[in-house]
Amino acid sequence: MHAQDHKRLSTMQLWWLAIRPKTLPAAVGPVAVGSAVAMADGRFLLLPALACFMGAMLLQIGVNLANDYFDFKNNIDSDERQGPVRVTQSGLIAPAAVRRGMIIALVLAALVFVYLGVVGGPVIILVGIASVVAAVAYSGGPFPLASNGLGEIFVFIFFGLVAVGGTYYIQAKDLTLVALLAAVPPGLLVTAIMVVNNLRDIDTDKKAGKRTLAVILGRYRTIMEYKFLIVASYITPLYMLVSGMADGFILLPMTTLPMARILIIKVECDLGTNLNELLASTARLSLMYSLMFSFGLVYRF
Repeated sequence: MHAQDHKRLSTMQLWWLAIRPKTLPAAVGPVAVGSAVAMADGRFLLLPALACFMGAMLLQIGVNLANDYFDFKNNIDSDERQGPVRVTQSGLIAPAAVRRGMIIALVLAALVFVYLGVVGGPVIILVGIASVVAAVAYSGGPFPLASNGLGEIFVFIFFGLVAVGGTYYIQAKDLTLVALLAAVPPGLLVTAIMVVNNLRDIDTDKKAGKRTLAVILGRYRTIMEYKFLIVASYITPLYMLVSGMADGFILLPMTTLPMARILIIKVECDLGTNLNELLASTARLSLMYSLMFSFGLVYRF
């Protein structure tokens, strides 16, 4: 569907398009994993867990809107873009409105973090501040992370280590080795989503002067990076089983290997707009893997 077709959509449908719902599984999976570790340790707290889900979703929406707004403002998006329609660049929603939407999402996320700070302590307030600042700094500010080859590191830290570890810490009031290890696979898989996004946009980003890691590495190395992230995500469950941290249930994520194999094959074949489906499929893999991993973590004893 092109921008012209999107003009027939209602205001609600346009905003749904703007928040990029296909990327939202990236926010859900890590929180599920962190909550699963807490549940396995007998420290699960329902309301804080739900608040973590809400905060993660709002941060993801805020990042998406910020990316839409700042890429337009910095003249990165153009009509040559291969990705889904950007509402700001295409004129579907006014830049000021997208900016307000971004601010609202991040303010709501900050309010959620205030509650989580009451539950989890001052360190969670600091985590919340860092998360909101990073959401803006990802594509905005004087040194946009995504435009300087740091996007993948940002994603791994905040959607892996912070999301899983923070969710566990809020409920358990400490941090264990299992919780830290459990943060690695979701972080790797959510990073893989970002890699597909940057692989798709490698030519237009290069032309616009946006130096993503994909632009720096080139197409071949970026494909290798994607394959590494997918394969590496399956190492942690094996290590946890061999080291005695978990029993056989921890291998439940292996049920997603057929899906992962297809994606590893497709990343070499797909080009241009076909990578949009690969991105959505990678997001689905991250969610399915995280859910299976969560079940394996809960029943690890």
